[in-house]
Amino acid sequence: MILLAATVLSYLAAAVWLGLGVQRPEPAPARGWLLPAGLAVALHATLHWLSWRQTGSTDLHFFAALSLVSLGMAALTTLAGMGGWMRALGVVVFPLAAVLALVYGLYGHVQQQEPLGWRLLLHAWLALLAYATLALAALLAVFSWAQERALRRREFHPWLRALPPLTALEALLFRSIGVGFVLLTATLLTGVLFVDNLLAQHLVHKTVLSLLSWLVFGGLLLGRWLRGWRGSKAVRWTLTAMALLVLAFFGSKFVLELVLHRVG
Repeated sequence: MILLAATVLSYLAAAVWLGLGVQRPEPAPARGWLLPAGLAVALHATLHWLSWRQTGSTDLHFFAALSLVSLGMAALTTLAGMGGWMRALGVVVFPLAAVLALVYGLYGHVQQQEPLGWRLLLHAWLALLAYATLALAALLAVFSWAQERALRRREFHPWLRALPPLTALEALLFRSIGVGFVLLTATLLTGVLFVDNLLAQHLVHKTVLSLLSWLVFGGLLLGRWLRGWRGSKAVRWTLTAMALLVLAFFGSKFVLELVLHRVG
């Protein structure tokens, strides 16, 4: 419980530090928030590692997977913050990671019935990293939409200072989508190669939705390359693809594990 409390408090401290910085008249040059953020990420990872060590298997069930995705998002946000950009991202990501770490620590531990082999573990880790990267891309898309809307209405809010220029934000958005798309591609390929008995494992719907998400993300990247897509169109495509991906993984896990109580 001490480790869990320290994780949550570290995340919240980083978020508050960043939130206060957004309200300052000028962008704060200090990066003191990186200390509690880095500590929170390390403690969050330790929380999962200790749980896996205690149970002797890697827990990747619903709440554990949510917590791990938020851990990946927090780690990527912290790494991006070292470059001095995207303070606003941490204001959203760190409280989310705190809540999901708390839920996992209190309610999310499930004993894996059979240890996963390295092939399935590789597939699972690629999937979680892809979801974390593309979830950040979805947040960047929302920020891009909000920034463009505020500038169009000539509403100069304090939080705008925490965002890079719109062109730089869109470039970061598409770089994130590009990396996430590569990871999602690797996830689908390892799934085809390493996952047996697709029908028996109730994975058809997950595969179909993931493939649809992959096609939407791929279409967006192609549209960006060929037609220079940006703005609201890029936001719509990004959020649609992310919604499909959430339904594919967490939607199916929610139904199977929390509604039908099929754990294994």
